[in-house]
Amino acid sequence: MPKTLRSPRQQRLIELLIEQRKKAGLSQAALADALGRYQSVIAAMESGSRRIDVVEFLDIAEVVGFDIHEMIDALLATKTPAA
Repeated sequence: MPKTLRSPRQQRLIELLIEQRKKAGLSQAALADALGRYQSVIAAMESGSRRIDVVEFLDIAEVVGFDIHEMIDALLATKTPAA
C-alpha cells in the first residue's frame, strides 16, 4: 500500500477541512482552542505535514459542524492512482 500523507485523498481531505472551517467562520486558533490543542497542530494538519486520525476527524466535524458522511463521500469520489 502506498503512503498516504501526500495522496490525492489526503490533499482533498485537507482542502475540505479548510473550506468547512472557513465556512464556519473559525480561525485555526479558534478551532484549536475548541479542541484543546495548539494552533500549530491545526496548522500542521492543514499544511499536510501531520496526519489527521479518525477521532480527530470526528472531533473537528463536531466543532466545525459538517456532516462526516458528506465529507467521506467526497473523499471516496477522489481519484487515487492505481497501486
